[in-house]
Amino acid sequence: MEKIIEKFQGIDWIVIGGKLISAILVLIIGFWVVKVITKGIGKALNIKKFDNTLKGFLLNLVSSICKIVVVLGALSTAGIDMTVIGTIIAASTLAIGMSLQGSLSNIAGGVLIMVLKPFRVGDFIIAQGQEGFVKRIELFTTKLTTTDNKEVILPNGVLSNGNVVNCSSEPTRRVDITFGVSYDADLKETRKVLLDTINKYPKVLKNPAPVALVTELADSSVNFATRTWVNSSDYWDAYFFIMEEVKIALDEAGIEIPYPHSVEIQKQG
Repeated sequence: MEKIIEKFQGIDWIVIGGKLISAILVLIIGFWVVKVITKGIGKALNIKKFDNTLKGFLLNLVSSICKIVVVLGALSTAGIDMTVIGTIIAASTLAIGMSLQGSLSNIAGGVLIMVLKPFRVGDFIIAQGQEGFVKRIELFTTKLTTTDNKEVILPNGVLSNGNVVNCSSEPTRRVDITFGVSYDADLKETRKVLLDTINKYPKVLKNPAPVALVTELADSSVNFATRTWVNSSDYWDAYFFIMEEVKIALDEAGIEIPYPHSVEIQKQG
């Protein structure tokens, strides 16, 4: 008991008290400075019109890093040996980084998508074997809504590193459809029927004008490729209109669309 009392008597409580007070002041002033810095960065991001998800992530990241620095500064001011703490932090960061490698890749991909903006909410994209309208861009994933109203969730890591086709980035888009007709069909008449039918659709653009070209003399048909320009938002309406109306028009004009026939051979005897 006497040894314990002697140890306590040997401690310079004034020095320790001063260090603790200094450490507390570092924490109070440091956290206030972090708040001011974060607020200033938030205003700057508002001016740049950053995505809200990215803005929240960056502000939290900056705030967390600054607070860690402040805490470490306070511990150092209190006289605590930072060598051991630094080693622990480094080892912990390495372990966490390795265990969350996939998640960190998705976060990095999400940041790249939000900053570079290869596509935006509402765009129709084709990526990773999936296609649909971009519903939401989050930090870890991007959500698509397919044309048949299914939700597709794509990790941002692979999405940012893979090929992405943005079908909505340009104001206009070309509708390409191929129609096969019989070898007996009059090619000039067929071209006239195709173009007249396409031009019936009021949203078809006149410049560039629609075209119908013979592109292949196939085994059982002469193939016409129709190329029609429309506004990107009208693509699917134009596609379905052309497909249906051309079939009707070809039937009315007596132009045959070849299809496989099965012939039954009856055995005699």
